[in-house]
Amino acid sequence: MKNGTRGARGATIIDVAAEAGVSPMTVSRVINGKSGVAAETRAAVQRAIDALDYTPNVAARSLVTSTELRVGVLYSNPSRAFMSEFLTGVFEEASTRGARIILLRGEAGHAPPLSAIEDLVETGVAGFVVAPPLGESLPVLGILRRAGCPIAAVGAHSVAGAMCVRIDDRLAAYEMTRHLLALGHRRLGFVLGNPDQAASAERMAGFYAAVREAGGVDVRVAQGDFSYASGLAAGEHLLSAERPPTAIFASNDDMAAAVVSVAHRRHLDVPGELSVVGFDDTTAAVTLWPPLTTVHQPVHRLAAEAMALVLSDGAAGEGGDRILEHEIVTRQSAATPA
Repeated sequence: MKNGTRGARGATIIDVAAEAGVSPMTVSRVINGKSGVAAETRAAVQRAIDALDYTPNVAARSLVTSTELRVGVLYSNPSRAFMSEFLTGVFEEASTRGARIILLRGEAGHAPPLSAIEDLVETGVAGFVVAPPLGESLPVLGILRRAGCPIAAVGAHSVAGAMCVRIDDRLAAYEMTRHLLALGHRRLGFVLGNPDQAASAERMAGFYAAVREAGGVDVRVAQGDFSYASGLAAGEHLLSAERPPTAIFASNDDMAAAVVSVAHRRHLDVPGELSVVGFDDTTAAVTLWPPLTTVHQPVHRLAAEAMALVLSDGAAGEGGDRILEHEIVTRQSAATPA
């Protein structure tokens, strides 16, 4: 039996698909009496339904009776600025292609309940676009992979069974660190991102690669999680040192904005006494004073590309990474050290 882990929930459309050796979309078509399914396949699905005593979810059935192309979008990210860009990208691309988006949101950076993800799969969506950090969540990916649909994960690195759409985080962080070193800074602070995301490790690796190359650099590191609150704590930690950094590189704009806030509370001039740079180039970078020097990550384009891949016939079953271009954007938050 393939349903030993179902527990009290009973058989799901994923279990039926696994039993019959087909995709959940095929099971959905059989349940709803749609054409385009071979008689032999239809019989195999029916045998699996009978063997597992599967009862279709009525709400799910009502959703899949439409011929509309539907894509599930899973997100849970502490950066509102990032998510605004992300959702705009997926909505615009879906609208252009005539697809409907089904949103599923987790709270405070955590994944949505796994039962809710399974319910979404049962509705028969054509594929999934996943925002960070969920694109590297093993429990989430396990459910999505079993659905047999295309998966595009934004910001993720080399995830099996998914198309990852990202920038070169390591190179971008390396170039930004080189920018600070070229300005003359030799006491650098670095605020790490979410430790569960590969992008955080890649950005740290790029930072250290530039530091090692330069030599003679005093480095202080503080842990963050990409949230504004974690940036406040990291800024306090770095600026409380006996010899604080003259420049701080935060792994995203929200944390960089928080560091600027801490500097202002300490009556430090930015960039006269402290340079601060970020990563992403979201609205957070230009809605504070001074505007942030930052890495431009085209979040809108990344999300749109992910949606396009899911809606393209050739995306199904593909893996690997699609890497888009980044850019170092210089504004008023970084200058030569005093």
